[in-house]
Amino acid sequence: MRYKNYIVVAFVFALVGMFVLPGCQPDPELEPIDTAEDGPTPYEIDIPPFFAPMDIPEDNPMTVEGIELGRHLFWEKQLSGNNEISCGSCHFPEHGFSDPAQFSTGATGMEGNRHSMALVNLGWARDYFWDSRAMTLEEQIIDPVQDPIEMNQEWDEAVMELQQNSLYPPMFEDAFGDEEVTQDRVTKAIAQFLRTMISADSKFDKWRRGEVAELTQSEDHGRELFITEGGSPEDVPGGQFGADCFHCHGFGDMQFSDYLPHNNGLDSNFSDLGVGGVTNDPLDYGKFKTPTLRNIELTSPYMHDGRFETLEEVIDHYDSGGHPSETLDPFMKFEEGGLNLSDQDKADLIAFLKTLTDTSFVNDPKFSNPHD
Repeated sequence: MRYKNYIVVAFVFALVGMFVLPGCQPDPELEPIDTAEDGPTPYEIDIPPFFAPMDIPEDNPMTVEGIELGRHLFWEKQLSGNNEISCGSCHFPEHGFSDPAQFSTGATGMEGNRHSMALVNLGWARDYFWDSRAMTLEEQIIDPVQDPIEMNQEWDEAVMELQQNSLYPPMFEDAFGDEEVTQDRVTKAIAQFLRTMISADSKFDKWRRGEVAELTQSEDHGRELFITEGGSPEDVPGGQFGADCFHCHGFGDMQFSDYLPHNNGLDSNFSDLGVGGVTNDPLDYGKFKTPTLRNIELTSPYMHDGRFETLEEVIDHYDSGGHPSETLDPFMKFEEGGLNLSDQDKADLIAFLKTLTDTSFVNDPKFSNPHD
């Protein structure tokens, strides 16, 4: 199974876009975009300082026209069975492009069973969904449209509706060379748009770039706790009384996530198997993809099932050490005794997490609903 060796494969992050999972794509014929002189206008991603290069699929190069089409499609309610739900209906800008509800309500009025993940810096992610079942961003876009609990629309019907909408054939011609609407083109356009949703202007980013002279004493102490090993050195080899966050949420690459699945001790028994429900491997039971902490202040509730309403609850969970189970992650090494963070430590850690809030990102008009 591809999940068994996630620790050693972290260095492959920059190459993920080169891998193809056989049989994942419902449409076997990929449609390369013509970027010839009379074709769509190439668009170059502006990579923020300290970020790794972004891997762009060869069959889906970024174009100005493709991105604008993707923005329209991201907010397009015709992609849902009742023409009342768009992708943006579960990803609110003011909430870091996540959903303030524990579970989003779909086109049929049914609720899902996992919290809507924040959409941010997806061009640097690896695998998608809480259970990591999609290998590429393009593939990830397929599921919500046809999922009966989410948008509840057969792709053939969605394509037909878009083809008959006078707005879209000219936009598809600008982006792809002719007016034909296809599932493959829809997913490619939305993926292009999502790759432009880059958050890199939080207080922490400005501090890292030297644009902010210093963090407050509380914020800086929280940063130190974040990158410091937990536990007493008398009890834990290498223990430094830290918060132990960096193992899964390191910021060396500025993403605040390793994007790998972990069992972070939420339960001893699993009602949701997470990655294990995809791989059918008991060693993967209870493991879920690590979300980014960027804009974490805005993306409550937290965890795959939205069980925690506040950052205080999240910190208390990790401070407690979590619940033991056979698949508990080795990094969750304080299930007995906990981290023993002080109240001031917890407050400082939260102060640091709030430095990851990027208001310019969530208010950027380039990501807003063009249909309003």
